[in-house]
Amino acid sequence: MTSSKNNKVVALGGGHGLATTLRALRQVTHEITAIVTVADNGGSSGRLRDEFPIFPPGDLRMALAALCGDDEWGRSWAQIMQYRFTGEGSMQGHAVGNLLLAALWDRDNDPVEGLDRVASLLKVVGRVLPMAAVPLDIEATFLIEGRPEVVRGQAQVAAAPGALQSLRIIPTSPPARPEALEAINSARWITMGPGSWFTSVLPHLLVPAQREALTRTSAQRIILLNLDADPRMTGAELAGSTPQEHLSLIREYAPELRCDFVIADSSVVTDHQSLENQVQSMGGTLITADLSESAGSIHHDPEKLTSVFRHIMSNRLVG
Repeated sequence: MTSSKNNKVVALGGGHGLATTLRALRQVTHEITAIVTVADNGGSSGRLRDEFPIFPPGDLRMALAALCGDDEWGRSWAQIMQYRFTGEGSMQGHAVGNLLLAALWDRDNDPVEGLDRVASLLKVVGRVLPMAAVPLDIEATFLIEGRPEVVRGQAQVAAAPGALQSLRIIPTSPPARPEALEAINSARWITMGPGSWFTSVLPHLLVPAQREALTRTSAQRIILLNLDADPRMTGAELAGSTPQEHLSLIREYAPELRCDFVIADSSVVTDHQSLENQVQSMGGTLITADLSESAGSIHHDPEKLTSVFRHIMSNRLVG
């Protein structure tokens, strides 16, 4: 572990991208707070949201599992949390962890208390918090075949073709959780990404109090760019399909937000000088490295990310 009087890290994101970041960070520090998007409307989470007025539990569940205790108890419970029911009935596809969180939230008034109870059960390293105090929906306007079209829902926005014209969350100015703001204010490091840029990363900048906290904090900010940023790779969102465009979107929705480091996989950087100039204009340093699980993969390797985090944090602990 890296030693420091304050080595607190806040990791922003959602889904598999955030889970990978958390698995990497936990090898560097145990003072981790994951702040997770709460707008998922697909799969098990979407079905539970249709039935109960609760947060979508899926991304929160994955973050909890990524930070589970590193012993037989924690690992076995993490596996149980991730298990999905089989069969063809109404339970098919539901993850056990989603149902556990839904039950606690249905019984109790405070969703963070439910997350903390599950974290205690899993012996979680750090803490997992929702991005806002209320469940959210994501809506975007895309230019599709020359015409603007409004698309609503996280699953729908993530899969929409065309160029992004605007992105918003509903309600438009949701309150942030005070625990999340406190974590940002006291952090030494903040990470954003990787993940679906429109539905897991940018929404963190659309919660006014959280955006202000991210702008004002004295923490070092680290942006992790996607491995599928190259438009030649399948599955990339068509708007924001290059590293430069991903960073431009951050500046569009949070013009005052500076960054200290931008981490990019070498394979997606086709114009190093252009990207480096853009990162420098945001106040940061560009770091490129081989970060993928394997050649052609769109998934980051947690061990490779750990190596980069250790390099950054060991060189910036003083000052």
